[in-house]
Amino acid sequence: MPAPIVIIGGGIVGSCAALFLAPHAEVVVLEKDPTYRFASTTLSAASFRQQFSLAVNLRMSRFGAEFLEQRAERVGLTRRAYLILATHAGEAQLKANRQMQLAEGAKVALFEGPAAIAERFPWLHAEDLACATLGLENEGWFDAYSLLRAVREEAIAAGARYLADEATAIETTGDSVAAVRTAKHDRIATSHVVIAAGRHAGRVAAMAGIPLPVEPRKRTVFVLRTPLDNAGMPLVFDTTGAWLRPEGDGFLGGISPPPENDPNPGEDFDPDLDLLEDQVWPALAHRIPVLERLRMVRAWAGHYDMCLLDHNAVIGRHPDVANLIIAAGFSGHGVQHGPATGRAVSELIRFEAYRTLDLSSLGYERVRDNRPMPELVVY
Repeated sequence: MPAPIVIIGGGIVGSCAALFLAPHAEVVVLEKDPTYRFASTTLSAASFRQQFSLAVNLRMSRFGAEFLEQRAERVGLTRRAYLILATHAGEAQLKANRQMQLAEGAKVALFEGPAAIAERFPWLHAEDLACATLGLENEGWFDAYSLLRAVREEAIAAGARYLADEATAIETTGDSVAAVRTAKHDRIATSHVVIAAGRHAGRVAAMAGIPLPVEPRKRTVFVLRTPLDNAGMPLVFDTTGAWLRPEGDGFLGGISPPPENDPNPGEDFDPDLDLLEDQVWPALAHRIPVLERLRMVRAWAGHYDMCLLDHNAVIGRHPDVANLIIAAGFSGHGVQHGPATGRAVSELIRFEAYRTLDLSSLGYERVRDNRPMPELVVY
């Protein structure tokens, strides 16, 4: 009988891979924390969008949207647009992004000039804006933990076996992986290994002697209250990088810290409360004047599995270790791209090639060759 496929990491990416593989092969998923207390999946703001700068990311999100629609009631799916703003400095890039999106079949509206933007969104300060784009389908948000529970349950029902365990070593023989050693179950011989370890993926890849530029980066989400009525309001992605979206009768918001103040946090999950006073509140109050009266209710922090090369996932077979597949480095897009990644991993193992979406541009070769392919629409 063939040795099992071992998936290291049972968050949304690993669980989607298990879901697509389990009907066809024996699958073992190693997840060291089955409570998912500190998982990137469960600490995510859990949004999905089609407005990217790279077509491959849009295509992955489109499949993710279909996947969510099939589980809409269970995951609390909210269908709501992203509103992405640009000053004159970002106008050309935003319009170029939209042209690509339209060419891919996405529906994205364009508002040009302060008057057009203010007429459609009267609560915005638009005088310094050149244009804005608004997604008209396949965008919104949902409950990430509910999605993870649903996918994990479906994978188990299909035959996947989850172990509350941690990979401690990856044994290689020549140009292939032979086994994974774990903290509790010693040695698991394997036909394939999938590294879907999220923020730990760089460390896990190093067990096989593979350099992978994926590290955790902390992101704080603020729960806010303001006098602004959020009914029908889109997610707003400001020119400063600050973002805001409705949540219940309030809002969620945040911003990425400046690169010089964005270290590897280790196991630090304390929210960066100074970000609210120093960056989030000034940016949002400028863009939406009523947010001068913003009040924080609480905050939490999660970790992105950040690809330091280009803020894009690394997906695919390792070119020198044929039965080792990497699926990590999503840089904040893992929850929406998990379904497409899981399907792609399954295709690589079952057919040795992509059958639906061609994700070869996201392969490890660009890491090996130091060939960044940056995604420009990140927050």
